[in-house]
Amino acid sequence: MEFLRPAGWEEALAAKAAHPDAVPLAGGTDLMVELNFDHRRPERLLDLTRVRELYAWENGADTVRLGAAVPYSAIIERLRPALPGLALAAHTVGSPQIRNRGSVGGNLGTASPAGDAHPALLAAGARVEAASVRGTRLIPVEEFYTGPKRNALAPDELIRAVHIDVADGPQQFAKVGTRNAMVIAVCAFGLALHPATRTVRTGVGSAAPTPVRAREAEDFLGGVLTEGGHWDSGRPVPPSAARRFAELVTVACAPIDDVRGSADYRRHAVGVLARRTLHWTWTAYAGNEGGARCA
Repeated sequence: MEFLRPAGWEEALAAKAAHPDAVPLAGGTDLMVELNFDHRRPERLLDLTRVRELYAWENGADTVRLGAAVPYSAIIERLRPALPGLALAAHTVGSPQIRNRGSVGGNLGTASPAGDAHPALLAAGARVEAASVRGTRLIPVEEFYTGPKRNALAPDELIRAVHIDVADGPQQFAKVGTRNAMVIAVCAFGLALHPATRTVRTGVGSAAPTPVRAREAEDFLGGVLTEGGHWDSGRPVPPSAARRFAELVTVACAPIDDVRGSADYRRHAVGVLARRTLHWTWTAYAGNEGGARCA
């Protein structure tokens, strides 16, 4: 196995262009498991740990530009006010050791349907900054996942950063697992209220071949909140609307039976998570916590 170790970003892009089969390595929390169990044996590894700009972030007024290798621990400790949904998801990742190494960029590169960051990124409306020697492009996160453990990167591209809008309203993340820590999600759900545009976004994990948004559910809930004047008044969401929202979220799922849970259980659990996160986010919004209510 050849080990490529560029000293900077331009050198990394040149190495990836020369060797499109080279597998990027930064935190290594997914890749090293595959290597240790001999589930994967690439001809080349592209070690990005010396590319320091991948470990930096820019916290702007409207958007956070998160370097691909920024560890989950930094998101939890430094970026919770701007990215509350992602910070909640980061809390559920592995152990403290893994949170100090693993990153959102790694989660995206692996593109597992069960990746903990994906529902929060979908709900927040993230864009993936992909770069190569040919240039840079921004990929909407919902277009980034193309299949189980497959993504939209070209063979010569690397993930440089993730652009995430600063939260303008409450966000939540919830996950079901077979235990409280060090566990792959049976299913997961992210919800974000966007009062500035009076819209709702969702993210569903580990309940379809790729992470997905429940768009019909988003449109339904957004319509209920607007037509009922809830954005202005902060009145509770009617129970019937909350139930219908959860039902529409489950419609977006296409789960499988596996050792962690049955398809039927996943559908049921995602619906429960949808109702709970809706209650949590709306309670925070109505109480003017986590985001100012629209006037």
